Amino acid sequence: MRTDNVVRMEAMEALITTLGTVDAERFIKLIKRDCFDYTEWQRKLWEEESIEEIHAKAVLFEANNR
Repeated sequence: MRTDNVVRMEAMEALITTLGTVDAERFIKLIKRDCFDYTEWQRKLWEEESIEEIHAKAVLFEANNR
């Protein structure tokens, strides 16, 4: 299991790679400013989709991003 520090560093690297430095920082500020509840967001994110639908999307994403 990775330490919290390693997870933070990898997450920040992923954000910077995907969004760029400026937008990664903007994203962090948005989460802090809006009192973002990641757990609640995750609960609602897939609310209207079955596990089968989510799995099919994941498989398709993986196939398209190899």
